[in-house]
Amino acid sequence: MSSLRDSAPLLDAYLSYFESQRTPFTIPGHKQRASRLDAGLGAVVDSDTPLYGGLDEIKLTNQTLKKAEALAATLWKADYARFSTGGSTHANQAIVLALGKPGDKVALSRTAHRSILSALVLAGLEPIWLTPEIDSATGVPTGISVAEFEKVIDQKPIALLLTEPGYMGTISDLSALVKSAHAHSIPVIVDAAWGGHFGFSSAVPQHCLQLGADALITSVHKALPGYSASALLLAQGTLLNLDRIEQSFETTHTTSPAGAPLASIDGVRALLQTRGDELISQLVSQVALFKTKVQSHFNIPIFLNEGDFAPGRFDPAKLVLRTNQLGASGIEIEKRLQAALIRVEMADNDTIVFLATLSDSAAEFDALAEVLVPILNSVQSAPRATATSLSWSVIPSVAISMRDAYFAQTQMVSAKDAQGRISADLIAPYPPGVAVVAPGEILTPTILDGLAATKAAGVRIAYATDPTLSTYRVVKN
Repeated sequence: MSSLRDSAPLLDAYLSYFESQRTPFTIPGHKQRASRLDAGLGAVVDSDTPLYGGLDEIKLTNQTLKKAEALAATLWKADYARFSTGGSTHANQAIVLALGKPGDKVALSRTAHRSILSALVLAGLEPIWLTPEIDSATGVPTGISVAEFEKVIDQKPIALLLTEPGYMGTISDLSALVKSAHAHSIPVIVDAAWGGHFGFSSAVPQHCLQLGADALITSVHKALPGYSASALLLAQGTLLNLDRIEQSFETTHTTSPAGAPLASIDGVRALLQTRGDELISQLVSQVALFKTKVQSHFNIPIFLNEGDFAPGRFDPAKLVLRTNQLGASGIEIEKRLQAALIRVEMADNDTIVFLATLSDSAAEFDALAEVLVPILNSVQSAPRATATSLSWSVIPSVAISMRDAYFAQTQMVSAKDAQGRISADLIAPYPPGVAVVAPGEILTPTILDGLAATKAAGVRIAYATDPTLSTYRVVKN
């Protein structure tokens, strides 16, 4: 039986490097022999080799990376593909920098990841915020409606930026949005960080390029079994300038990319190409079986399911527990799971997200169910009304541009004096890393009280200068 390396040039180059005898006088400085200096350090770095002088010669004589990227472009049916060792954050920044010139406007979902907002600051682009629809029954954002997008077309956005699927697994009506945007020659760029498995099995939705989008960014280390911070950028050249994307990609990427993330992207591509349908279908079946097994102990629905949303608008591999249905705290349940050595992707008061991937087997799902059911039984009380997360519900009040706020003179003020001031920070509960307030926006009572309550509930508040939220960094008057 052939292995993945037979059809994955970067994966083969990585493995071949360690199968051969070499005496490197190049970076990295550990030379794959730091264990001589310390066993612990060696355990971390001795399996590391870079692209230059590792997966390829210093002069890139073999063009191994280009060969692997071409295979990815072919599989996703894209005109352009690049592998990133900087995560979807880098890929998002690269494509945003390639879109226009400072002062141009882009339409984007308020549920965008902070990396998109950071990219807007770097590029000097102005956001036109799109508010997602919220499902009244679950409190979950279900995506951007066509009507919401078409309201802003007269503001002449140069691109539509979407986050699909959202953090809770929901998906906009992408086909309709793409059709509307393309009628005005507006390219559609999709941050699909959590949807790398889409498009390779009928058990899951199609990926956005199959639905006509112009660019897809995905993390190969989230829903897929890639190395940490490995990501993939794919693009079509009809409405996007591929040469400029290449320039932006190189401008923002490291000049010393590590070999393991690159090799893993190539290996994952080969895995999807050869076994994607089988593995993804198996994952979806296992998630469904797990939900059924746990749900059988409770007489009220406790998971998000496909049936909660319009057809094709939810990722069936997503595992989201609605702790409010049990009248319980997701944070408390998370603590009990951690005590049993089980980690979850995200927990807040009303929700827990468990990340299930191709690497999970029935044994892991059984082990989780065995621990989870007794915990849920012990904490169950009367159901609690669904509360829309602060991350999905804030309507921003923009005072100055993000870029102006980023470079403005600032000061720290107490939380009680912050109301009405212009934030100089992007502040977001993490995960999911969706901004509650962005630089240049007014700190309202809803935002200040909501952030304080979210932090008090045990959720990490990220990116604030003062993570205690006792003070806020604001633009000087």
